[in-house]
Amino acid sequence: MHFPDYPFAPQRFEVRPGIAMSYLDEGPREGEVVVMLHGNPSWSYYWRHLVLGLREPAPGKAYRCIVPDHVGMGLSDKPDDARYRYTLQSRVDDLGALLDHLGIDGPLTLAVHDWGGMIGFGWALSHAAQVRRLILTNTAAFPLPAEKSMPWQLTFGRDLALGGALIRAFNLFAAGASRIGVARRMPADVRRAYVAPYDSWAHRIATLRFMQDIPLRAGDPAWALVEAAGRRLPEFADRPAFIGWGLQDFVFDHHCLDTFRRALPNARVQAYADAAHYVLEDKHEALVPMMRAFLDAHPLTGE
Repeated sequence: MHFPDYPFAPQRFEVRPGIAMSYLDEGPREGEVVVMLHGNPSWSYYWRHLVLGLREPAPGKAYRCIVPDHVGMGLSDKPDDARYRYTLQSRVDDLGALLDHLGIDGPLTLAVHDWGGMIGFGWALSHAAQVRRLILTNTAAFPLPAEKSMPWQLTFGRDLALGGALIRAFNLFAAGASRIGVARRMPADVRRAYVAPYDSWAHRIATLRFMQDIPLRAGDPAWALVEAAGRRLPEFADRPAFIGWGLQDFVFDHHCLDTFRRALPNARVQAYADAAHYVLEDKHEALVPMMRAFLDAHPLTGE
């Protein structure tokens, strides 16, 4: 299938025995590394405009962009529960395995969206020295803020058997997100690209398992990792950080943005009242040049 503005050649890596992860490795091998992590229910397609804006010198240096599709998502394999444990810890382990496979053991930039924040900062708990710059877009790296209630749309899939069945049967989450996750209506071919990987009951397993893994209290499988990431988030306040945010996001809303502002008080924040969850869909024309300028202004060399 043709995916608009995605002229890449995805590669594959056997991240676990018999399970392949699809990923992009774009730009010069010697370039400064930017690791981009998507969330649910998207895939590496979310980052396409930033990859296109960074992989070539325009002007200035080019960057090496590493962009995985999490297992069960995008163009990666979609194993059943018997072959893969769909938990945050599995995602963190997979990211570590991919970076080890690629020999990425030096300084890097972590760019995250949605669940990518919890995955990226979960990995950073044991690799903090490698994370030299941050790009954050509508995400979290901490438990649900105390002042925020759990959106019913997530509770519907997380806690109700009927909700889970409807998500698996009708692709409700991916299809819905492609419509309500933007303030500027997606073109039909872009919307089809977002939902294309989730074309059957079997292939929608991860979109549901991600929802079911949302940690709300101690004892939930992902709680310890997310709580630790949130507690240690202020340790990253000395790194250059760029925050691009869509304020119409009802999940990662101003409460989440405010939490990042408090933890990373020196971050540059570009927030848009007329953008939503998929902020790089709504505002990529403005954000990609800003993100590139941010990276150019804070080189890794010599840090």
